[in-house]
Amino acid sequence: MSQHRPTYVELGYSGDFGLTALAEHLCSPDRPAVDLATALAVAARSADGSDGEEAVELGEDARRLLDGPLPDEVLRTVWLAAVGRIFDPADHGLDTRAWLRSLSDLSVNRLRQNRRSYVPPPVRPVRDADLCREVVTEIRGVAADLAGACASPDLVPGLEQVVALADVDVGFRLFLRALKACSVRVPKERYDRFRGLGERLGHPVAVVREGLDVDWPPIDTTRRDTSWDFGLSLLAGNAHQDWHAGVAREEIHRVVDGDEPGQSPGTTAALLLEDALRLLHSPLSDETITTLWVAVSDGALRVDGRDWLRLVADVCEERLGGAAPAYTPVVPPARTDGADLVLPEVRETALTVADKAISPHWQPVPAGKVTAALEQVVSRVDPDLGFRLFLRVLRPLSVPVTPGQYGRYRAIGERFGYGEHHVDEFDTLVEWTA
Repeated sequence: MSQHRPTYVELGYSGDFGLTALAEHLCSPDRPAVDLATALAVAARSADGSDGEEAVELGEDARRLLDGPLPDEVLRTVWLAAVGRIFDPADHGLDTRAWLRSLSDLSVNRLRQNRRSYVPPPVRPVRDADLCREVVTEIRGVAADLAGACASPDLVPGLEQVVALADVDVGFRLFLRALKACSVRVPKERYDRFRGLGERLGHPVAVVREGLDVDWPPIDTTRRDTSWDFGLSLLAGNAHQDWHAGVAREEIHRVVDGDEPGQSPGTTAALLLEDALRLLHSPLSDETITTLWVAVSDGALRVDGRDWLRLVADVCEERLGGAAPAYTPVVPPARTDGADLVLPEVRETALTVADKAISPHWQPVPAGKVTAALEQVVSRVDPDLGFRLFLRVLRPLSVPVTPGQYGRYRAIGERFGYGEHHVDEFDTLVEWTA
């Protein structure tokens, strides 16, 4: 995106938009061939989104293509690929430019319902030379598969012309739509590059990920592929006071179903399951595990710790059965590597919170009991898990963190392979000196 243009995420989009969102709506697998009236009705519904504001992107996309020096045959080839050949304007007496003009007019009319004086702004195509070159490289990288799957030898050169001569933003999204509509599988490495291009263009992650057939590698819990928290500490961070037994399974699913964009489907569940199994099969007492969960969740759901972990494991296995049926979970062995780094941090904090408690106003759990439980996790189960749970109790205990401690926490996080924002989540607790 240019520096004067807000990103689509900033505009409030979480999925596809504009012309490519319309193509997606038309390209439904259970929809028969579409006639002109139906296509216009679908376009009108698209333009009506967000009280008419989504008409802006639909009209802008159409005008960017119209403004470029593209032959109608190129526009038709690219459009047909994007919609899976389900709607061809030529079948209804329209060339593709006439179809795009009708979309532009429809969008303007919808926007004038909100503001009668609305006049479309001048077209501002995205023609960043580096982006154009990189997108064209990706198009050429799948040229044979794409042309074969779409049965269109002119598609690849047509997409290249859209990118180079009209608009790299629209061209990239039309390229993605063609890949999805024609069910072209791409390797994970290429998908990651697509995500990087989408981020530079200001696209929501779903513009790339949703509907794209990615050749995902097998789940590997030693590669988290996330910049943030994961596992049991992630689940605890999502806990809130409205959790109760009746919604527990649903709330766990809400977390485990939300894989990060770079993760193989099911990775979030596999990471959480590994943590749950570590504790379930550990020598820790039921009381200690219950104390841990109450502490890291800030008292959000007071249940027997091992019963809770069994429910967590069951939901994770349910998710993995659908997302990654070939994945076989194992009970990880106890680990001690790194305990010498984590234990001093837990013990130092224990001295500063001796008079505090989790949930101090209702069934309080003394901080000393919490830090003792954390020490057991670090020394008898897994220092990595213990450190993540330790970070989670800092906020409910209102622990002041010195810059020196924070620096050590970041170093420990790097030692355990955490993502760049994992420890940063807690930087609001740091008492920075002026």
